Amino acid sequence: MDLLAHLRYFRTVAEEEHFGRAAVRLRLAQPSLSQRIQRLEREFGVRLFDRGRGGAALTPAGRLVLAQAEPLLDAADRLQVVVGRLQDGEAGTLRAAVPEQLGGAAVAALLTTFRERSPGGELDLRELSTADQVAELGAGTLDAGIVRHPCPAAGLAFGPILHQPLGVLLASDDPLASQPSVDLRAVSGRDLAMPPRAAAPALHDETLTACARHGFTPNTVRGVEGLDFTRALIMSDSNLVALMPEPAPAPGTVWRALTGSPLAWRTSVAWRPGHDGPAVRVFAGAALDVLRSHGMHPAVAGGRRIPRPVSEFVL
Repeated sequence: MDLLAHLRYFRTVAEEEHFGRAAVRLRLAQPSLSQRIQRLEREFGVRLFDRGRGGAALTPAGRLVLAQAEPLLDAADRLQVVVGRLQDGEAGTLRAAVPEQLGGAAVAALLTTFRERSPGGELDLRELSTADQVAELGAGTLDAGIVRHPCPAAGLAFGPILHQPLGVLLASDDPLASQPSVDLRAVSGRDLAMPPRAAAPALHDETLTACARHGFTPNTVRGVEGLDFTRALIMSDSNLVALMPEPAPAPGTVWRALTGSPLAWRTSVAWRPGHDGPAVRVFAGAALDVLRSHGMHPAVAGGRRIPRPVSEFVL
């Protein structure tokens, strides 16, 4: 016997004080409703209603059962609401990550947008390299992440790929800082600051390959983590530059777009196949909208969209 269902029938009869009216409200045939109440009475071993032509009145035992059933049914209703919100991605904790240098404004917008779309949900967000995200997604300690491509992980599913042009970060007194945009060849022979190769080996190698193809061969490559530290190094070394998306302005350095936009980062949401539940879908949708509003757009090559990650930058 489904006890909760039978208690709901019982409560409805008690509220209506009439089997016929209760049956109409429950959209049941009256004999079927009567049989269900009789079964509940047999289960409890007490008579719940005094039945008469005028209707159905609760017995003393029936009043006691109703008093105990009300909080139980209310709790069951609240549980159904919570479960429904979980199924809709509106509750629960989602473990997610973003890559370095995504930008404080984009991260803040992502947190706000997820909270708006999942009012009862919680986003446990961390900053992790693509390599670390791949490892944690595979281990099941991360539910979703924003990764940069190439992302050599055959066991992951990816959302739409977005393209983010890179520019050059220079000291504010650099002669090139006076130009509205910088030809990549103009910084050839300088030192390049970029995230350590271990953080994203494929992206690191691809970036250097793309630089060489467009006339920039750095004298040395310095592995540097963190935007603030990168700025400090550039301000103290006139021969050092960095390639990155446009950061928030700060004294001491300037960012200039690259002429012709020859370099870009490609970014997408990633998750384990078969684990794209409602919360992951909410996160993926929020991330896509936020990233597009912060300077990213669908990657194209030769006038067509690229459906999946490819081995080199869109040039």
